[in-house]
Amino acid sequence: MSSSHAKRSAVLCIGRIYCDLIFTGLDEMPVLGRELFAEGMEIAAGGGAYIAAAHVTHVGRKAALVARLGTDPLSQDIGDQMRASGVDLQFLEHAADAGPQVTVATVVGQDRAFLTRRAGPAKPATLDAALGWDEALHLHIAEYATLHEMPDLVTRAKANGLTVSLDPSWDAALIYDAGFLQACAGVDLFLPNLEEAEAITGLSDPQAALSMLQASFPHVALKGGGNGAWAAAGGDALHAPAQDVTVVDTTGAGDAFNAGFLDAWLDQRDMQTCLASGIRAGSLAVQTAGGATALSIR
Repeated sequence: MSSSHAKRSAVLCIGRIYCDLIFTGLDEMPVLGRELFAEGMEIAAGGGAYIAAAHVTHVGRKAALVARLGTDPLSQDIGDQMRASGVDLQFLEHAADAGPQVTVATVVGQDRAFLTRRAGPAKPATLDAALGWDEALHLHIAEYATLHEMPDLVTRAKANGLTVSLDPSWDAALIYDAGFLQACAGVDLFLPNLEEAEAITGLSDPQAALSMLQASFPHVALKGGGNGAWAAAGGDALHAPAQDVTVVDTTGAGDAFNAGFLDAWLDQRDMQTCLASGIRAGSLAVQTAGGATALSIR
């Protein structure tokens, strides 16, 4: 690796930042007119961009968060968590209208339900500086909603010499859009889960969905939770099983997988190694409540 390539090794992670309120120890999901009592609750910094950045940092690669954060008490609290994570926050914009952004997650077994509030626009004032950062090698877009708000984001990243990955993330108002794939043109690595891939392709079989997505993306990794994960590049598809670990909360596990997969992918490792790296990171995340909580206790 040349010295110039070594310097450009950092990952930019862009997306909204949330205060995750995660309720665990429930036997059933809440229903209208009834009150449930959870055995546990975790308040954690969340959002796919932060969770991916924290896990990228954990495996030893520099990651910078490109996002907006509110000035309210909840935002300040998760800001303290993010500073402790080691993620580079030089491109984090602080603005009153950016918070509070909150996700309430109720966890029953390995199933989850979410209630989320977004605040303000997603585009940070620091975007130009981040894309032009001389250490940046790659841009990871944590949800399609961010790309939808900034439709020229991929083009701008490519103009700065960056490769680009995208996790569509579930958004029922956007994921069924007939123009979804066209709007993602230029993305190098696509990282959906099974439900998202089915919504985009109309195909429930992982291999069939991979094959269709390969027509739009040169590299695809498909997350299946307890069913493991699949990856495809150049027409070849691989599968790797999930690790056998105690699952506490799957919130953010896909974002952790993205980080592990990306780290190996950016080192130009083979797809099997990339899958193993992704599954290892995702397996770490599910063992605590909160997508990046496990990183602070190990």
